[in-house]
Amino acid sequence: MITRQRKKICDVWSAAPTPLTEDLEIDEASIARLAEHHEKLGINGVFIAGTCGEGPWLSDALRSKLARLNVKYYRNKMPVAMQVTDNSALRILDHIKRAADAGVDVAVIAPPFFQINATQNYLKKLYLEVIEASPLPIGIYHLGKNAKTIVEPETIGSIIAHPRVVLIKDSSSDPLAISIILKARNQRKGELFALNGNEFDCVTYAQAGYDGVLLGGACFNGLMANEIIRLTKLGQIEDAKQLQERMNNLMLDVFGGKDIHCWLAGQKTLLVKLGIFSTNKTIINYQVDVACEKAIDAAIEREKDWLLPEIQILTQEREVLDVISG
Repeated sequence: MITRQRKKICDVWSAAPTPLTEDLEIDEASIARLAEHHEKLGINGVFIAGTCGEGPWLSDALRSKLARLNVKYYRNKMPVAMQVTDNSALRILDHIKRAADAGVDVAVIAPPFFQINATQNYLKKLYLEVIEASPLPIGIYHLGKNAKTIVEPETIGSIIAHPRVVLIKDSSSDPLAISIILKARNQRKGELFALNGNEFDCVTYAQAGYDGVLLGGACFNGLMANEIIRLTKLGQIEDAKQLQERMNNLMLDVFGGKDIHCWLAGQKTLLVKLGIFSTNKTIINYQVDVACEKAIDAAIEREKDWLLPEIQILTQEREVLDVISG
């Protein structure tokens, strides 16, 4: 599937949160609604089981179920990529096999969660062993200095030169990494696609020549991100920067301010209020306080046309129902 949809590895991808029921099962109905919502926002691809998708905390059984359901609802709409990161090639390849069996299009590898004194040569061999043996095309997630296990930009450059690597998500904010990634992308033009993971600065990466963005907030800011990319491509940089600032304020409202203390629970609460998720449950037990919920309510009112075009209709319908039931 990814071969037929390589042209879709651009613009806005969503690192989707995983909807959960009250008893922490995968919520199929919410996945179906999120898939429809992503289409309305102009999302080009979905990335599941990442940090925002709580993949590292899900059981293998829940991860497999998550993969199957996402493939079910996104098939023929957009590619599905899945995070398969672990601490050894054996475990990563085991995750990839299950993802492939479920119909996932791309397996995405971030730096290992836990390594002791790992050399760059060791890490390179680890990645390449997986890439060579994988039944799926590979995506690389570069976190730079934000990762527990540091993979240096030069190491990333040698990894993404491999012909089976089709995308890289770059959240490093590292000028050297940007330079190395763009060099590899230009050398493998049409085969390797660079996606920015820093949603607080889409303009810089779009100006630099990245193909798009892969954002944890795209399930609600996707329309804004698409417009930022469009404005940047048109050379309307000041307009793009103004919209970026507006999007940043929206994210701070949803995530709980500059310390991001509500983060995932805030995002899920927003999706509940928009009628997409059924609960704001998180496995990692993030909470929404009163201040954050008020900020989310204000953000919905302020940005309803960006968040969900039919929010006004939904609000009117709820008001009518309240009158009838009242």
